[in-house]
Amino acid sequence: MKQKMNDFKYRGLNRFIQAAALFASAAALPAHAAEPLKFTWGAPTADYYALYVAIDQDLFKEAGLDPEFHFFPTGAPLLAGLKSGSIDVVTTGLATVFALGQGIPLTLIGWETNTAAGEGLVVNKDSPIRDYRDIAQAKAIGAPAGTCAQVALGLLARKAGVDYKSLNVVNIAPPLYANSFRSKALDAGLGWAPYPQVLQEQGYKVVSWDADYAPGEGVCPSLYGARPEFLKAHPDVGVKLVRIRAKALALIEQNPQLAIDALAKRLSLSQPVAKEVYARVSHPFTPTFEQEVEPGTPWSLVDERGGLAGKLYIASEILHETGSIPAALSWEQIQAAIDPSYIQRYLKEAKQ
Repeated sequence: MKQKMNDFKYRGLNRFIQAAALFASAAALPAHAAEPLKFTWGAPTADYYALYVAIDQDLFKEAGLDPEFHFFPTGAPLLAGLKSGSIDVVTTGLATVFALGQGIPLTLIGWETNTAAGEGLVVNKDSPIRDYRDIAQAKAIGAPAGTCAQVALGLLARKAGVDYKSLNVVNIAPPLYANSFRSKALDAGLGWAPYPQVLQEQGYKVVSWDADYAPGEGVCPSLYGARPEFLKAHPDVGVKLVRIRAKALALIEQNPQLAIDALAKRLSLSQPVAKEVYARVSHPFTPTFEQEVEPGTPWSLVDERGGLAGKLYIASEILHETGSIPAALSWEQIQAAIDPSYIQRYLKEAKQ
């Protein structure tokens, strides 16, 4: 374990040096450089700590980009924006599955957060449910349709050997769980960060996390990507987004409080809850760039039927089985959307 921590610290320092070198070279450009590129970026309000730090630290301007951000309660509005072309870049969770299923062109550049790491099964304070294996005892389970929570419940039911259709599933958003617990309308619920952590602070119990019942560290990938036509028109933007993320992660490695404060501010969390959310979803639970382009990792962008592709396929299977989408995605649909070249290019440049 000590060796792993030393390796992690070394990789963090190396990543900081690489990112600093790339940004230093960018800063050396002549003062008469072109105006920043303006575009629109859509995202649900979620656990995207690196993106928030990049915004707070003006890293987009340093890279010659001027995104206009639009934050939504869920990922659903992104679909209309991508389809119409009014949104160029997105950060989102399983809205990617819906986009690909509807034939909306989308290029997935890389991981934003492994949101599954912060997702769990929450139960009422006096619940007899000890862990996910007792799920059949729940009289009403909160899991909003078409979300990571619904996928998590589907995977949980599979692992527990329970028929999903035998469960009384309530289509209710995680921010409403506390009131529903108090009124006894729910006695269990699945939710992604920060909701399990907020409920824990209020005295409710998280009895299982996604990693307990879902394959490959959980199935709730939060990704960043863009319309293919936008990337084609601006071929350097993809790698610039990776550089910006690298710089944000390097700053966070130097000072994790940047991420904690960003989460507290954006998600209206107490400092203890923001700290717990960050601890849950940051590295080693969210991948490094190297892990994203290595075969065989849970987050790999290059494995045709493993890594990210495997997670999106499983998510689409569950969403189809639970009636949220008309058909599961094909492997071809998924593989055509994932493009590791931007991260590969960044890593190649960083070594030069």
